[in-house]
Amino acid sequence: MRRQTLLALMLAALAGGAQATTVDLLEAWNGVQGHDRELASARLNHAASQTKRDQASALWKPNVMLSGTAGAATSETEMNGAAFSMPGQPQMTGVNFATSVTGGKMTRWGVQAQQPLYNRGRSAGSAQLKLQADLGDSGWQAAQMDLMLRTAQRYFDVALAQERQRILAHQLQAVQRSADEAHERFRLGDVAVTDSHEADAALAGLKAQKVAADLDLDNKRRILADSTGVAHPTAMLPTRVPTLVSDKALEQWLQSVQGDNPQLRMQQIAAEIARQEVRKHDALSSVTVDLVAQAGKDRVWGSGDFGQASNRNTNYMVGVQVNIPLYTGGMRSAKEREAIALADKAEADLQQAQTTVGQQARLLWSAREADAARVRALEEALKASALRLDATYLGRAVGDRTTLNVLNAQTDHANTAQSLAEARVSAVMNQLRLAAMTSQLDEGELRRVNATLKPVTAP
Repeated sequence: MRRQTLLALMLAALAGGAQATTVDLLEAWNGVQGHDRELASARLNHAASQTKRDQASALWKPNVMLSGTAGAATSETEMNGAAFSMPGQPQMTGVNFATSVTGGKMTRWGVQAQQPLYNRGRSAGSAQLKLQADLGDSGWQAAQMDLMLRTAQRYFDVALAQERQRILAHQLQAVQRSADEAHERFRLGDVAVTDSHEADAALAGLKAQKVAADLDLDNKRRILADSTGVAHPTAMLPTRVPTLVSDKALEQWLQSVQGDNPQLRMQQIAAEIARQEVRKHDALSSVTVDLVAQAGKDRVWGSGDFGQASNRNTNYMVGVQVNIPLYTGGMRSAKEREAIALADKAEADLQQAQTTVGQQARLLWSAREADAARVRALEEALKASALRLDATYLGRAVGDRTTLNVLNAQTDHANTAQSLAEARVSAVMNQLRLAAMTSQLDEGELRRVNATLKPVTAP
């Protein structure tokens, strides 16, 4: 007990030394956007994915290559049986020519341009790059909504921990009064000693719960502070549950989920990328047609077997180049079979994802009605438990109820208040998850939740 008391004092000193800052859900989200490392990573990944569209466009633009070489070279040229003629001279046949440069100097330059005209594999690659950019867009949207959900959960974790701390502090005050009254009535001989023991036991148990609640609140505040940048955040609780998803019929809403769910959209894009990979390796993709242009010049000079020599070769060419692989050792067909198998797997994964998301959507839809009923029931239960507590206080005053009855009524009222706060938070979180299922979760939805929040009354 002394150790628990010391922990409580340490936590109280820690809390007292920090300036609490009340933030609403939107302020928490704004803080998260500048501090959360996971979101920063997702933002950079999205920026990288957007370059894929430029890469896809570049695949169909001409490639121009300039090359240059300089160094030492040896060159020997020999020609036998040539015909030779000069103006005014008879033609001579059987002429031999020979040049030789040993360890001479060499220069070479060349320019080559190539414009794809037909390339099925390149077309599939371009489609894949555009799909990867779309995948990056969907991934970025999913990352933002996932972080919104995590931020809301962390925020309400703090709010619930504050509410738990407030309820326990109020309970401690009430039980302390009951314990003091029990001791006084025992001293006067009005009640048995068991009333004092029961009150003392309840008080000790609540003190232990308060220490645990203080530790829990401190931990959850640190998690929220790390992600938002707010040093000592204080959160608020919803007073009601807003309706964030339109009141469609279930089947209509499930159709929206199948068409707009970000995870399904990413899986659909992945399946299409796999199908384009099959195109890259089919038989027609092996044939390519390119418009090509080349210009180049080679020069070698120096001394050789016949004295000083200089060789020069200049060439230019514009034309169409067709490539048709005749034999690849089975590599192309093997890659095609692999791509087909992976495309089938991607399609199976998509179907599984559609089933899983559909099941999750039905569960969340069903939970919405259950959440509303649970909140209404707990609101009525809280009113009833308050009336029961007042009646029990009065009954003990006139001798019809014992201290144990009062302690039980206090515990029941406190538990009901905590359960109501948890039920409202659970209902709000389920509404946010429903909105995320159809990519509707955004700052506007957070703003609607924000309008229902109220500060947690300090103990």
